[in-house]
Amino acid sequence: MLTTGPRGTKDILPDSSKYWRYVEETAREVCRMNAYQEIRTPVFEHTELFLRGIGETTDIVEKEMYTFNDRGGRSITLRPENTAAVVRAYLEHKLYAGQPPLKVFYMGPMFRYDRPQAGRFRQFHQFGVEAIGAADPVIDAEIITLAMQFFQKLGLSELKLFLNSVGCPKCRPVYRQKLQAFLRDKLAHLCKDCQSRFERNPLRILDCKNETCAQLSAGAPQMTDCLCEECSGHFTQLKELLTAAEIQYSLNPRLVRGLDYYTKTAFEIQYAPLGAQSAVCGGGRYDGLVEECGGQPTPGIGFAIGLERVMLALEKQNLLPEPAEKLDVFVAPLGTPAQLLGFKLLTRLRQDGFTADMDFMNRSLKGQMKQANKLSARFAAIIGEEEVAANQVMLKDMHTGEQQRMTLPEVMKTLNMGVEF
Repeated sequence: MLTTGPRGTKDILPDSSKYWRYVEETAREVCRMNAYQEIRTPVFEHTELFLRGIGETTDIVEKEMYTFNDRGGRSITLRPENTAAVVRAYLEHKLYAGQPPLKVFYMGPMFRYDRPQAGRFRQFHQFGVEAIGAADPVIDAEIITLAMQFFQKLGLSELKLFLNSVGCPKCRPVYRQKLQAFLRDKLAHLCKDCQSRFERNPLRILDCKNETCAQLSAGAPQMTDCLCEECSGHFTQLKELLTAAEIQYSLNPRLVRGLDYYTKTAFEIQYAPLGAQSAVCGGGRYDGLVEECGGQPTPGIGFAIGLERVMLALEKQNLLPEPAEKLDVFVAPLGTPAQLLGFKLLTRLRQDGFTADMDFMNRSLKGQMKQANKLSARFAAIIGEEEVAANQVMLKDMHTGEQQRMTLPEVMKTLNMGVEF
C-alpha cells in the first residue's frame, strides 16, 4: 500500500524529532569536547568495500546487505555500517597526510535486512566515532570514555561496559587452534551457522545467540590466556587507564570479533532493561582494516551506537526532556488588510532572530489565541482594523494578559529589551 512505509522502517514525526535533535546535539557536544570532527559519507558504496571492510563470512555480508546493480551494471550496497566508508574516505582523500590520529564522528542512517523488532529496524541510525593512526592504548581509553560520556550526559544509568582483547594475527592462531580443539567433538550439535563458522570464523561461535551453542561453548579457552606479550601489555595498560578515569568495566571473554583485521581491544556497552537488544554500543580496534582496504598498515579504533536503542533506553528511564522550543511571537491578523501588516512584522521578527509564526487559516481571534497558547508563544501581536488604520499592532503578553498598542519599531524595541508589561 502506498500509505504504508516499507517493513522495518519508521517515520520520525515532528513530535519525536525534537528528542532526536536533543540526542544528536548531545553527541555533537561530546565530540566537540573531545576534539572529534564530523565526517559525512554517502549512504551507498561499492559492494566490494563492505566485502573487504566487514568480511565475507559475517552475517551482515552473507544475509543482511541491501545490494543491487545500478544502471551502469556496478554492484552497489546501502551502507550496513560506516567504519569501512570512513576508511575509504581516509584513503581516497589522503587524510593520513595530516597530523595523526584522524579523529572523526558521524551520524546517519544504515541499512540491514533483518527481522524487525524493538530497537531493530532495516533502516536504523548510528552515531559513531573513529580514530585512525594511533596504536597507543590511551586512544582506546579515550574512545571508550567518550562513549560513556555520551550516555552519562544523557543521564542514562544501569549501563554496563564489557571489555575483552581479541589478540592479533600473531597470537590469535594459537587461540583459534585451542578453540577448535575444544569444539571439535561438539561440532555436530552446533547450529548450522556455527558449523559453517568452525573452519572459517570459529571465534564467532562464542558470540552465537543460540542457547544450545552457548551451552556447548561454555568453558571454552579464553583469548586472554593466549595473548602475546604486546597484546597482553596493551590490554593491561588499557585497564589501568580506564581505572584511572574511574570507568567501571567487566571482563567478558565471549566478546569477540571474528576477522583478522580486528585486533586487541573489543568492548560493548549494554543496557539490560532492553532485553535481547541490550547492546547500545559496540566498538573495538581494527589495526588491519586500512591495509585490507588498500592502504598502508595503520592502526584504528572506533565504536557505533544505535540511536533507536538509545531512544528506547531514554524512554524507559523517563529521560526525554521537553525541549525549550517556545515561540517568541505569534502574529494574529484579522482580515486581509491586516495580513499585509502582519506578514511585514513576521518577516522583520524572523530577520532579527526571533522565533515567530502567524495564522494562515483565517481563524477567529479566539481560535488564533488558542493556537498561540498551543505554540507556547510569549507574545501575541494582534492586528485588527484599528491597528491597520494606525499602522500599529496590539502586543499582548501571554503570561500576564496585559496588552499595549504600539508601532512596529516599538514592538522590536520591546522584544529586544525583554521588557515585561
